Amino acid sequence: MSVRVRFAPSPTGYLHVGGARTALFNWLIARKHGGVFVLRVEDTDRARSSDEHTAAILDGLTWLGLDWDEGPFFQSYGLERHRAAALRLLEEGKAYRDFTTPGGIRDEAEARGMHPSHVAREKADALGDAEAEKRAASGQPFAVRFRVPEGETVFQDRVHGEMRFANRDVDDLVILRSDGTPVYNLAVVSDDDEMGITLVLRGDDHLSNTPKQVLLYRALGYPEPDFAHVPLILGADGKRLSKRHGATAVGDYENQGILPSAMVNFLALLGWNPGDEREMMSVAELVKAFDEARILKKSSVFDLEKLGWLNGRHLAETPTDQLVPRVRSRLEGAAQPASERLDNSEWMSALVDLLKVRARSVDEMAEQARPFVFDEVAFDERAVAKHWERDPSGALDRLEAVGGAVKTCEWREDALEVAVRDSAADLGIGAGKLIHPLRVALTGQMNSPGIFDVMVLLGKERTMERLRSALVRLRSLGE
Repeated sequence: MSVRVRFAPSPTGYLHVGGARTALFNWLIARKHGGVFVLRVEDTDRARSSDEHTAAILDGLTWLGLDWDEGPFFQSYGLERHRAAALRLLEEGKAYRDFTTPGGIRDEAEARGMHPSHVAREKADALGDAEAEKRAASGQPFAVRFRVPEGETVFQDRVHGEMRFANRDVDDLVILRSDGTPVYNLAVVSDDDEMGITLVLRGDDHLSNTPKQVLLYRALGYPEPDFAHVPLILGADGKRLSKRHGATAVGDYENQGILPSAMVNFLALLGWNPGDEREMMSVAELVKAFDEARILKKSSVFDLEKLGWLNGRHLAETPTDQLVPRVRSRLEGAAQPASERLDNSEWMSALVDLLKVRARSVDEMAEQARPFVFDEVAFDERAVAKHWERDPSGALDRLEAVGGAVKTCEWREDALEVAVRDSAADLGIGAGKLIHPLRVALTGQMNSPGIFDVMVLLGKERTMERLRSALVRLRSLGE
């Protein structure tokens, strides 16, 4: 039988990292086994669902590269099928009518120390089928509750192994509300059967629903899919990941300059072990290596530091021409006037090629690109204090010396390096003593790519102009 898996988000919010990981695991299984990845939007909660959230979920999946083979299907389109399944269970005596009101049954259950569903079943049994039929025919509203049988519900979970639930601990769940709309557990079972789903892989937060759904599969005579419940993702404090830990929506990480390949790599390692020491993995490598038998039983921690490190590795491996548009788009929105350098593809490629091995995100790369792209230099006061203000006259002498040395040399990295190192030797100092104040003059920053690469990218005219401006500032410091 062909593997058929599904991702079934609720459009009541954006695609969060937990949902993205669930989608990824399902997608990897489908791709590895030549199966089918179905996308189903569970929009039966009409009050909280929105087209905006649906679009954001689809955009997030597309950004991650998780293409679906069928769908998107919308759960709301199957309402009549869901309703028919519930009424069939009622006709077969596997469900019963509940004429109570939610508030009334809750108050009575609390007063009697019982579960509301037990009170509902007691009242239904006391009423009898004939009277229930009569009330229903008269138009009295009722919900339909599934009658949980006695005994035990047992199923195999691919992550946790054999799972056992005493049926006495499973309430007689409502499967059809009094307004005729189906409830989640019934709708899911009906849809999974309709779509031929063979494996339901989802988060541990759904584990409590599984015995209810297994009972419904069996009562309806549907073939049961396999189940796999993956542990939740935790924040650094060991609690379930939420907004208090920072961004949780996939779109936020896209906006922060995380690459989709890095996010996929990172999410795959949250709760799954490839069986070796690899951490940097391409999508193709993930598809080949993925095995649901290696999904971990313990929760994983969302480590932002590791995500940044992985993203840096993926940036370094990404073809430069794919990164240039990303960097350009961020710089075009900067407060400074747009520079013609942004339109120089060859120059931008050289810049991005230089920066991509140093940055951990596209945003960081764009920030590092500013001194090259724009004429105005933003000075890091720590760099100024350390390399200029601590010894302004010494910094002045060194920059005057290097300015004179490079003024007449060929504007190539090797020639510039010889000129700068010769200047340092003439001054009787190590090259670093000259390069550090020079870096501040040219970039305003404490750190940068190699200073000779910087000078070549800036070009002779801008390099000399920045040296002149630095000398003016240093002379003012010495006055």
